[in-house]
Amino acid sequence: MKILVINSGSSSIKFQLFKMSNNASLANGLVEQIGEKMAHAEIRFHDDSGHEFQITEDQTIKNHKEGLEVVNSLLIESGIIKDLTCLDGIGHRVVHGGAHLSKPIIIDDQVISEIRRLIPLAPLHNAAHLDGILSSLEQCPNVPQVVVFDTAFHSTMPQHAFMYALPYDLYEEHQVRKYGFHGTSHHYVAKEASKFLNLDYDKMNAISLHLGNGASACAIKEGKSVDTSMGLTPLEGLVMGTRSGDMDPAILPYLAKMKDMDIHDLDTMLNKESGLKGICGNNDMRIVGEMAKTGDEKAELAIKMFTYRVKKYIGAYLAILGNLDCLIFTGGIGENDIDVRRRSCLGLEHLGIIIDNDLNNQYAKGPIEISAKESAIKVVAIPTNEELEIAAQVKALI
Repeated sequence: MKILVINSGSSSIKFQLFKMSNNASLANGLVEQIGEKMAHAEIRFHDDSGHEFQITEDQTIKNHKEGLEVVNSLLIESGIIKDLTCLDGIGHRVVHGGAHLSKPIIIDDQVISEIRRLIPLAPLHNAAHLDGILSSLEQCPNVPQVVVFDTAFHSTMPQHAFMYALPYDLYEEHQVRKYGFHGTSHHYVAKEASKFLNLDYDKMNAISLHLGNGASACAIKEGKSVDTSMGLTPLEGLVMGTRSGDMDPAILPYLAKMKDMDIHDLDTMLNKESGLKGICGNNDMRIVGEMAKTGDEKAELAIKMFTYRVKKYIGAYLAILGNLDCLIFTGGIGENDIDVRRRSCLGLEHLGIIIDNDLNNQYAKGPIEISAKESAIKVVAIPTNEELEIAAQVKALI
């Protein structure tokens, strides 16, 4: 069984093809700068001997329909499949499923209408996902197609956790509540942690930290999400690359008055000009770390703020869960940034979290344990694989 996973962005299509008999990735690639003067497309794949090859193309690609045609041609050129219609299934990542789309589902007209209705909750993401879905349905009408939602894993949150203390009619009339994101990643690494540590997933309590340019924490009780740091949108919670995370909402009307900023200005500031970038001028934690090593005080402050916020959420979620089996680091920063992991756990010894600096001094190319022998709570770093998780859910459904 071969399943293609598609993640459509506003001007891009990322894709990965899996052979589900052994969960092997046969090819992956992307088409970017769709709609611009010149788009770039590439695919990476292996032959039977394990040698890696890459094909790249630069051309004008007007829309997602043409972008998917390029994906088709790249896969044919690689020799892996004859064309997209030969696939056994296609999985689409969709960021926001709202309150009703809470599990993977085969695409039909009703699903498309609901994704379209939810565009105001995730205007940059859901609109782009929908373009990709509609193009894929047009070109591969006989291939089963499934949507997997980033919000779905968090559908088990209790109401007292997902509600905001706002007028209740905002929830009833406009669905204003916490939804959470990165759910596919949190679910995948939690299952991998249970296998790695030989724990019963349905009885496991964990805190998952997906740390990247976007970052979120998730409290997992007996294998189910019971709270998460992101909210109505991916803006709430941890300090991120360009997003502020938690802040006093009264700052917004204050800035609107003092700096004559309108809603668009405020939204742009919070989502694109804040976080690490807002503090020290760069949103890439690798560069921020190098800046801090050279004595840049603002870069050092940005790292301290980032890890301090992570530490606060660890403490809060440990209080909610009562007992904790493991703490999981994942995402680009969580898997690779040794210093961020160390700082995030420093001072948590009284909570039973102690890392071994020698074990921590490695990148997570596979699941690794970084906790000390005397640590009451296991600490692990696990590479996420959202695409494989989506493919597995597509396979299970079709």
